[in-house]
Amino acid sequence: MRVLCAIAGILVVVEGACCAPVQQPMPAGQLVREVVYNELNDHQGHGYWRYWIERRTPKETRLEEQIETAEGPITWLSLDNGRPLSAEGRQQERARLEHLLTSPAEQARHRQEYEDDERRIGRILALLPDAFVYEYDGEENGCHRLRFRPNPDYPAHSIEARIFHAMSGTLWVNARYKRLARLDGHVVDNVDFGYGILGRLYKDGWFQLQRSQVSSTDWKTVRLEVHMCGRALLVKSFARDTSEERGGFAPVPAAMNLAQGLALLERSEASNGTVARTAFAARR
Repeated sequence: MRVLCAIAGILVVVEGACCAPVQQPMPAGQLVREVVYNELNDHQGHGYWRYWIERRTPKETRLEEQIETAEGPITWLSLDNGRPLSAEGRQQERARLEHLLTSPAEQARHRQEYEDDERRIGRILALLPDAFVYEYDGEENGCHRLRFRPNPDYPAHSIEARIFHAMSGTLWVNARYKRLARLDGHVVDNVDFGYGILGRLYKDGWFQLQRSQVSSTDWKTVRLEVHMCGRALLVKSFARDTSEERGGFAPVPAAMNLAQGLALLERSEASNGTVARTAFAARR
């Protein structure tokens, strides 16, 4: 009898476990909203970094070393189409940067471009929760994978919003930190401006963004692909066909200004090649 009672007790426990509700992830849209909050909030207190950037277009490949400063990033061209700069090229690069440091107008333009880029990134991130409809599409490498498509009820008024809202794709969210790990999108329909008179972005264009954790709080873009085609004012065609990879991330002091950033780049250039070239060669 005791054995039967024990078995009955076990069956009750097992039945309860089987019937217990399986914990489901939060709604996909809410997860994206929290991810966007984390991206925008953590960016306000980000660290400062040094890294290499390989930029590729159909016409050229450039390897640059970039240092983030409190006055915006400063960049030194290291390789042009796989070759180190000539003596004349190095002189031109140094003259370009010296002009930046000595011209208040150039510094103002530099800061304005940097601030415009930051605001543009913020606006695009802010679109994500409302401009699209999301659904879970499985797990992958510690990430939630979400499919997204345009939200038909979203009023896309700005040019940026209209272009972005015309996309569908996949978003990967780091499950532990709720940070954006990857974003793939493709243009599903032509986007007309001024009924096509002012311009058109053609469908089938695509982009890919990948990010990686470089510290306990900072995530950085490690890959960006943009392949888009369009037409402006009926006849003028344009294309954006670029690829960018970044790596070799190393922290630098947060209080550096442009002059200190340039001094660090020049010391690297003087010591038998830049850090970017050395790190890039090791990766290859």
